[in-house]
Amino acid sequence: MEALYFGCLAGGVMFALISVVFGDWIGDALGGVFDAVSFEFLQPIVLAGMVTVFGGAGILIERYAGLSPALGILASTLCALASGLLLYFAYVKPMRGSENSVGYSMNDLVGKIGEITVPVPEKGYGEVMVHMGGSGNTLHTAFSFDGDWIPSGVRVVVVDISEGTLGVSELEKQKKGLE
Repeated sequence: MEALYFGCLAGGVMFALISVVFGDWIGDALGGVFDAVSFEFLQPIVLAGMVTVFGGAGILIERYAGLSPALGILASTLCALASGLLLYFAYVKPMRGSENSVGYSMNDLVGKIGEITVPVPEKGYGEVMVHMGGSGNTLHTAFSFDGDWIPSGVRVVVVDISEGTLGVSELEKQKKGLE
């Protein structure tokens, strides 16, 4: 039994080392071939951790607990399952929820508040800085949606997008129209 435990321990450690060094290359080569049969819990990191813990726990239990081989396998399996659950719920699942993107679509800008950085003439183009939350500020070419001159420093709202250019209107003018 000790050979099985050492094999699992060595195999788990080797898998961890190989996946750290060559993980991206292997993932690209396989191209998602296992996506159709994957379960959310059965992530490679969880499985490798469980195999490694099974081997390590088996060695320790066999040497120091004095249990029969059947009880040793059962205890090692329980340790592996517990470590897999802990690894999944403490590491894998929180990391999956933390994936964020700083990308945005131009259509996401409609309704956003910005500030004019380069004055916008009645018939022409200026520049507006729009705050995008976590991804910071973004600068875009802007035209006056209402056909009015908008000086620098004025807060505006993005009303329209035409050919990659933001149509903006003064924010205070919009508020006055609502009252």
